[in-house]
Amino acid sequence: MAIIRKKTAITLPELAEDFVARVANGAHHDPHSLLGIHPHEKGWVIRTLKPLAKSVAAVIDDTARVELSHLSHGLWQGYVDSKKSPDYRISAKYEGDGDDIEWRVDDPYRHQPTIGELDLHLIQEGRHEELWIALGSHVISVQTGSSTSTGTKFAVWAPNAQAVRVVGDFNHWNGTAHSMRVMGASGVWELFIPGIGAGTKYKYEILTKAGNWITKIDPLARATEVPPATASIVAESNYQWKDSAWLQKRAERDALKSPMSIYELHAGSWRQGLDYRSLADELIPYIKELGFTHVEFMPLAEHPYAPSWGYQVTGYYAPTSRFGSMDDLKYLIDRLHAENIGVIIDWVPAHFPKDEWALGRFDGQPLYEHEDARRGEHPDWGTYIFDFGRNEVKNFLVANALYWLEEFHVDALRVDAVASMLYLDYSREGDNWLPNQFGGRENLDAIAFMQEVNATAYRRNPGIMMIAEESTSWGGVSAPTDGGGLGFGFKWNMGWMNDTLEYIQKDPAYRKYHHGELTFSMLYAYDEKFILPISHDEVVHGKGSLLSKMPGDRWQQLANVRAYLAFMWSHPGKQLLFMGSEFGQQSEWSQERGLEWWILDQPSHRGLQSMVAIMNRLYLENPSMWQLDHDHRGFVWIDGGNADANLLSFLRYDEQGNPIAVVINFAGHPHHDFKLGLPKAGTWNEILNTDAAEFGGSGVGNFGSIKAEGEGTHGQPHSATISVPPLGAVWFKPAD
Repeated sequence: MAIIRKKTAITLPELAEDFVARVANGAHHDPHSLLGIHPHEKGWVIRTLKPLAKSVAAVIDDTARVELSHLSHGLWQGYVDSKKSPDYRISAKYEGDGDDIEWRVDDPYRHQPTIGELDLHLIQEGRHEELWIALGSHVISVQTGSSTSTGTKFAVWAPNAQAVRVVGDFNHWNGTAHSMRVMGASGVWELFIPGIGAGTKYKYEILTKAGNWITKIDPLARATEVPPATASIVAESNYQWKDSAWLQKRAERDALKSPMSIYELHAGSWRQGLDYRSLADELIPYIKELGFTHVEFMPLAEHPYAPSWGYQVTGYYAPTSRFGSMDDLKYLIDRLHAENIGVIIDWVPAHFPKDEWALGRFDGQPLYEHEDARRGEHPDWGTYIFDFGRNEVKNFLVANALYWLEEFHVDALRVDAVASMLYLDYSREGDNWLPNQFGGRENLDAIAFMQEVNATAYRRNPGIMMIAEESTSWGGVSAPTDGGGLGFGFKWNMGWMNDTLEYIQKDPAYRKYHHGELTFSMLYAYDEKFILPISHDEVVHGKGSLLSKMPGDRWQQLANVRAYLAFMWSHPGKQLLFMGSEFGQQSEWSQERGLEWWILDQPSHRGLQSMVAIMNRLYLENPSMWQLDHDHRGFVWIDGGNADANLLSFLRYDEQGNPIAVVINFAGHPHHDFKLGLPKAGTWNEILNTDAAEFGGSGVGNFGSIKAEGEGTHGQPHSATISVPPLGAVWFKPAD
């Protein structure tokens, strides 16, 4: 208990009227310098803002009372004659209430800063790797005097602001009583508000240098209202992870030498109406049935505009509330890990939207974005570009990547639109771009940012993957940073995707003139660590579905899809397939409706789905199909030049030299009595035939096996005579 000495005549400090007015209006950069408790002579002066009160008192240690006097602008003050700083609460009475009714509250301004000097130093340096803990809103308990106060700490970076206030449902969206203090030159503003907790809705009111108040979301909020509402929400996580075994196994895994078959999906339209938890119940059995090793979610960070599919992010640290809470998402990921399914999410550091309540012009002027429009705006997308050269902005993004990897146990980030970050003249005509300091078109700041985020992510999280969607021939995307590379683990092979889709859309009668589009990828297959993508981008915006790209009638279209996927699965590189393509969705994808699940009532489409499941099983069972994806030893042409027959044949090997032979016929007719060179004599089992009747094919095949013997061909010591089905692929494996 504080010792209250006998009251003596004390002259309290005089206060400048302008100072009091600014604090009372929540327009001062350091309200704590006036409000709260301050030493004075041999005791303490307590000040608080209660503009509508008829009387105010400080209650000391829940026993003694010190009546406060009203000065002006709703400011009340009084003197406490105490040797030690007293532990107090504020008690107020209001007109209209009974005389026996008083409102007792903890005072936000009696508490010490909740962010430390080390945090502030690291933020300024751009090196705070756990920024989401230092900034944003967090429910905490603080010890002050003899008591513990529970509430929420708020911290936000706004270096150009004159003042910042917290507004929310707890103060009727009037922030005058909850203005924040700036923490020196860091530009970070801080306030602890007792008595409010998880679920509280809030935003920041920011007084700009121009003298205007603007209202903004919290850039590091971990939860938001369901769009179109935009308030940030104080969030707590109580989830208890159960995936330690998965994380240990992941840390020991060499991703390059491991199987990776990725199923890409849009959470809102895979099956409409599902939240994170119900998605776990329905998605996981489906993925297990089809045999994919990983799922890749299109962006799950909060975004206001649903047709952006999540690629125009406003809440970088907030899982979209459309499908539940952050703990609900953790539950989904944990469930996937329990079934040995890896999780990839799309991450979008390349740009952000211009919504007035979001990151753009956050404190009244360019902050997160580059101030020069030639570097700060995307002409194609109508969005802002991050200022990658600013320490605090780079820190915001690096920490955000770590947040998803560490707080949500995500196994990989697929980084969107890398090319747009690499080139200063990306999608800009004429001289509407600003060269780097050496006169070049390379964005050196963005390069440094990507190197840092990749190096940091791999250092802190063994076994994770960073995947680049990079559409140009930039060298070293997946090369280590210590050798000058960007440091990604993998790169999407957009060249393979474009070339092969161009080829497969041709009528079989004309494919022989385009054979090089199939084989060209092998000239650069080992330049990077590739993933072969047939993603959402290939089935929207008038491009039609994968099925609809194929020529011919429905039987021929489905046969083409089966053959194409077999080629994709057997080609060096990991593979990614967008939802719906696995069963031959007819119409192009739209986020406004679910997939055409009804089409699986048709045996031919069910057959395609069955083939994908069997192909994934065979893929997993045979290291020859993935162990040397990124090693020249893993692939040998048997005959890559048979353009007239629209035929490809090649061998895949594992580290032990075990072969699998792949033959693909993109002609509309079968090839009987085809002599195939093979490296080993004896029986080879036909482990996959995409033309099997059970898949909806015509049933042309080799009765389960072939025999290699005698005279060799195609540079191989042995040969077998085989039948290759029309618009079909066959895989062979030695019987012993």
